[in-house]
Amino acid sequence: MRTFAPGVVLGDRYVLDSPLGRGVMGQVWQGRDQRLDRPVAVKTIAADLLAVPDNREEALARFTREARAAARLGHPNLTTVFDASLTDDTCCLVMELIEGTTLEYHFDQQDDGRFDVPTAASVAAQMCAGLSEAHAAGLVHRDLKTQNVMVRRDGVVKILDFGLVKLLTEVDPRLTMTGEGIGNIVCASPELLAGHDRLDGRSDLYAVGCLLHHMLTGEPLFATDQPALLTSHHLSSPPPPVSDSGVRIPDDLQHLLTALLAKRPDDRPSSATEVYAALAPHLPASDPAGARRGGPPEDPRRPFLVPLGPRPV
Repeated sequence: MRTFAPGVVLGDRYVLDSPLGRGVMGQVWQGRDQRLDRPVAVKTIAADLLAVPDNREEALARFTREARAAARLGHPNLTTVFDASLTDDTCCLVMELIEGTTLEYHFDQQDDGRFDVPTAASVAAQMCAGLSEAHAAGLVHRDLKTQNVMVRRDGVVKILDFGLVKLLTEVDPRLTMTGEGIGNIVCASPELLAGHDRLDGRSDLYAVGCLLHHMLTGEPLFATDQPALLTSHHLSSPPPPVSDSGVRIPDDLQHLLTALLAKRPDDRPSSATEVYAALAPHLPASDPAGARRGGPPEDPRRPFLVPLGPRPV
């Protein structure tokens, strides 16, 4: 397996500067595009994770296909894929570098570990705006979690890793179920955990429900550090209402949460657009002067304009 270090150049173009994260699938680096002289994020994946020897060419072709699908997505709430590079021992995705922090970090910054209703609704709505674009293109994320959602310094929410997760789970589903620990199943849908072959966007909407519950209560939907027990809860335990955590939210928001967390996909909202519309009444009030970020006026109530996000980091 190839060794990466600061100064290494990939694809005769991308210089690795410093590591941003590491997991079983590979590493994420802050880097620089030498040709365009701009900062980028580079996600490296060891090629031997993508295929057994007898299936290597097919797996690398699938990597290219998935990278192209992700690169075709263009939405403010999705991370832009700039390039994909293949070598004998490494695959890498080159993406925009997000200046901000993960949603996981924001939980630690709240006094009681939770967000108020307008802020939680804004994050979830922005996620749904991006998911609507991806689902329309036939892409399902499969691994939405606090580490895969970033909040930019201006409050814009960005979803990371579209296309990559589907590629890896098709090769070996255990990579996302066990490779990085319990964090990978905190927001996993029942049908994903049950190993269903065909998933649609409603699997991601279950994850949105898990994240919305976490934002409103300050706690994961099912608080346990035992993977087998957590899986069992997702498959068969009714989701606890937000009120069990001592938090009061509007009744329609609780009804939405209950629907998002339904065990059967058919009992959930049919699309991310539908969820966005249900969240719209709970978004922050519009800011005609753009005072919070010094930007142009925005109306967060209009579908698929970027609603006001959490306060800047």
